Amino acid sequence: MTNAIGAHMRSLRESRGWSQARVASEVCRAAGVIGDPVGRQEVSRWERGARTPREWLPFIAAALGVTMEVLRAPLVPPEPPLPTLADFLPEGDPLSPLQGHSGRRIGMGTVDDLQQRVHGLRLADDVLAGGDLIRPALRELRSAVKLYREGSHTDEVGRQLLRQIGELAQIAGWIASDAGQHSEAERIYRLGISAARQAEDHTLAGNIAGSLAYQLSNTGREFEGLTLAHAALNDAGPDAPPKARALYLDRVAWAHVQAGGVENGRQAMRALGEAGQALSEDSAGTESPAYLYWVDAGELRVMESRVYTELRRPLRAVPLLRDVLGRYDATHTREVALYSSWLAVALADANEPEEAAAVAERVISLASDIPSERTAERVRVILARLQEFADVPEVATLLAEHQAA
Repeated sequence: MTNAIGAHMRSLRESRGWSQARVASEVCRAAGVIGDPVGRQEVSRWERGARTPREWLPFIAAALGVTMEVLRAPLVPPEPPLPTLADFLPEGDPLSPLQGHSGRRIGMGTVDDLQQRVHGLRLADDVLAGGDLIRPALRELRSAVKLYREGSHTDEVGRQLLRQIGELAQIAGWIASDAGQHSEAERIYRLGISAARQAEDHTLAGNIAGSLAYQLSNTGREFEGLTLAHAALNDAGPDAPPKARALYLDRVAWAHVQAGGVENGRQAMRALGEAGQALSEDSAGTESPAYLYWVDAGELRVMESRVYTELRRPLRAVPLLRDVLGRYDATHTREVALYSSWLAVALADANEPEEAAAVAERVISLASDIPSERTAERVRVILARLQEFADVPEVATLLAEHQAA
């Protein structure tokens, strides 16, 4: 208790701009004593916890304008500082221009060409899996970094190049993660965060960080994923475009549900609610980066349904997933397989093993033609979940045919 009293005394004194001698004088005045029975050194001992005020406590409280309960209150540890994206950058600077190198002059035309290729790669990822795209994605990224480091350009062209490198790193990291190359994906994401921050594009940095947080949450590093997801949201601030904030909050929700526990479940649902609110603020007059073209109410329903599945709330999850899948573009095979996998698990949780087995069969069929580690992992999750219903004929047949998976 002594340390708490001393710490509160010091905090209150400093908030008033008083010296220890001033506190000593005020305490004597509150006690109505003549002379200086309490001096600066005594106040110093109280604040350090070297001595307990005891009979002087009521007069200390009166001098500082608080109750004795405030002085006796237990110390509350200070909240740790909010994480920032700077904590997640790669060591060194792989984007530093080569000193003394005078490469070919690069103008905005080159930047525009790169932007078109990045967008084309992003659109390709909508219909192709990581295993199909990993080589061209890495080739484009290496070429873009070399262009920035070895070329000659104005500051503005350099900033736009960095922005395109950041966008390219985000999609290349996503592709590498889908291909199961998680270490490579993490290196790419961190490079992208660095490029976006150097370009002073905080919205892009948050998008890349959210993608890395998603991977961390899905690969056994849930605490790191949760920390980074919040860092992305915090760094972007309230002025980020509504679609961007909705996406950051989407990632925060997933990170919480992957971290597990009742309180994280509540935080996940809260983040989803805030994501929906952020998206509702998007309007025709709001400008969002082109790479957020896919963020809409449907995508938020996808995440909501997945969160409900992870929280073992199938009565909420199943209708949402059926609605999502009924509207989803069938050409996006990987996403259809992924979202169907959550439906299979939700049906198992709802004690509908026969229907779960039918959906699982479709997921396995789709996944067999997709070079995606994400879908392969979801197949393993489904088969493990259905083990509980191994005595159901439809499930037994499925498990017997696909146990090797």
